[in-house]
Amino acid sequence: MPNRSMRGFTLLEVLVAVLIFSLGLMGLAGLLAVSVKTNHAAYMRTQATFLAQGMADRMRANVLGLWNNSYNLATTAPLAFPQSGPTTCTAACGYADVATRDLAIWKQQLAQFLPSPTAMINCSTTQTPSADQMLALPPYSGTCEMLLTWGDVSNLEGKSVNSEQVSFDWVFQP
Repeated sequence: MPNRSMRGFTLLEVLVAVLIFSLGLMGLAGLLAVSVKTNHAAYMRTQATFLAQGMADRMRANVLGLWNNSYNLATTAPLAFPQSGPTTCTAACGYADVATRDLAIWKQQLAQFLPSPTAMINCSTTQTPSADQMLALPPYSGTCEMLLTWGDVSNLEGKSVNSEQVSFDWVFQP
C-alpha cells in the first residue's frame, strides 16, 4: 500500500505532463499557421511571375506593337474579374488590335489569379526605326518596366485582413 503522503502525486505529474504537451501543440499550431501564410505568399508571387512572363512573351511576339508603344499601360485601379474587352478580332488584326487584345486578356488573368491587382507597363527606347526598318521587324532596343501589385490577404484567427500591398517590379528587354 502506498504511503499516505504520496497519494495524488502521480495525478500531479500527469497534469504537468499534459500542460507541457499542450504548450508544445500550441507552438506547433502557430508554426503551421505561419507556414500556411508563407506558402500562400509564395504561391501569389509565383502567379505574378508567371503572368508577367506571359505578357512579356506576348510583347515579344508583336514587335510592331512594342515599337509603337501599344503595350504601355498606366497604373490602373484594382482590376475586377471578369474584365470586359476585345478578346478576338472579327477582321484582320493590326498590331494595335493585337496589343489591345493581349492587354485585355492579361488584365482578365490578373484579376482572376491575384487579389485586388493593379498593373503598369512602361516601355521606352532611345531610337525609333524608320518605316523601312519596321518592315524588317528589328528587335526592340529599349527596356520595359512591368509593375504588378496585389493585396496580401491573411486569414489567421478566422478574420480576413488586408495587411499590405505586395509588388513585383520587373525591368526587362523584350
